[in-house]
Amino acid sequence: MEWLTSIDWFALWCWAGALILIAAGFAGTIIPAIPGLPLIAVGAWLIGWAGDFQEVGWKTIAFLGVLAVIGVVVDTVAQTAGAQRAGASKEGILGSLIGTVVGVFLGGIVGILIMPLVGAAIGEFWAKRDLLHAGRVGLATWIGMIIGTVVKVALAFTMTGTLFAVYFL
Repeated sequence: MEWLTSIDWFALWCWAGALILIAAGFAGTIIPAIPGLPLIAVGAWLIGWAGDFQEVGWKTIAFLGVLAVIGVVVDTVAQTAGAQRAGASKEGILGSLIGTVVGVFLGGIVGILIMPLVGAAIGEFWAKRDLLHAGRVGLATWIGMIIGTVVKVALAFTMTGTLFAVYFL
């Protein structure tokens, strides 16, 4: 039982929390309701804290925080710009948001990929009663969402790779 007193419980809990946050962050790059990149940045901060910011210092954490902010901004701008470029109304953008939420809870990965398109098209059709325009807005919103997701996934791997390199190399 002496080995229990020799364990650095604080560091162990920080690492456990960090790994959970980073895993949730990767899930959040795909699932719109989870702020993936900020969770990865907070996980990196916990790893830094566990080691008194010796291996993972403030510069690394600040860099990862900047990447997280860039990812959130790009994701938001990509989806909104896609919708606005196609001439989406407020109803179309709201429909995309509702479709995303419905897709998360009802459809798994297929729902996450398809329901924002369906929601935007329904919202736009509700507003303008033009099926062709509604389809264009739905498709543009979906393309923007896919571009934002690809950027978030790339940034998540960049953030994790940076954290790995700083800590282990």
